[in-house]
Amino acid sequence: MLEGVIVPLITPFRKDGELFKEAFDPLLDFLIKRGVSGFFLCGTYGTGPLLTLDERKNVVELVMERVKADLKVIVHVGTSNIDMAFELAKHAQEVGAYAVASTPPFYQKYDEDEILSFFKRLVSKVNIPVYAYNNPARSGNEITPKLLKRLIEAGVVGMKDSEFDIIKFYQFAIEAKGTEFDLVIGTERLLLPAYMIGSRACISGLSNCFPEVVVELYRKLKEGSYEEAKEAQLKAIMVGDAVELAPAVQSTFEVLRMRGVDVGYPKPPLRMLTDEEKMKVKDALRKLEMI
Repeated sequence: MLEGVIVPLITPFRKDGELFKEAFDPLLDFLIKRGVSGFFLCGTYGTGPLLTLDERKNVVELVMERVKADLKVIVHVGTSNIDMAFELAKHAQEVGAYAVASTPPFYQKYDEDEILSFFKRLVSKVNIPVYAYNNPARSGNEITPKLLKRLIEAGVVGMKDSEFDIIKFYQFAIEAKGTEFDLVIGTERLLLPAYMIGSRACISGLSNCFPEVVVELYRKLKEGSYEEAKEAQLKAIMVGDAVELAPAVQSTFEVLRMRGVDVGYPKPPLRMLTDEEKMKVKDALRKLEMI
């Protein structure tokens, strides 16, 4: 089972479009020193679907070479090509990842039997845990509570839920009741209510640039200091709102630069922020005394 704050790590590139390998050491050091519990690679923040097969493998290898065994690494292998997903899953296992995760295959619209068939095959390809990744806004294919029950029976051990619907999340919890299924919330904005229903890990986009904010929220929840946790939850939402005054992934690169961590550029066609966007984000963070 995953616990703590898991960073959906951004993927740094150089201006010339090459992977910025030298950025990984300072980025990982920045995050680990602030108490994160692991990393989720090549997902939405990591722009996995934009990367080539070799780039995705390189990212996983770069991280695995640098993190200690007590930090869990989950590799997102979702793609529109299932053979590529299986190859990425096998590679993740070979280099020592804790688990793999996947959205349903995307672009085409798949029914529940087709999605279930994909996950059954993915489970059969590796001997490490397989997590589903529910992000219908990105994949175009939703994992429903009804389907979740079938995934549990097929050997999927957990799910990152990024649908941002707390009622649906609670419905997932009902379907998973009585099992050891690991239900993980995919946003810090819902960490407090997710924790109260039993979720013990949060894969938080904000933790790329303000890990300490999310780690503090998690710590208060774990301590049972719920009044303080409520304040920490509101703070996480306000800081997240400031970062997301510009497109979230691109803004994360700029906020890290504001905090002294050079992570280069996102993968094209994603762009850097305009000067106006940078100033809007910076002013909002200054008002919150975060920079």
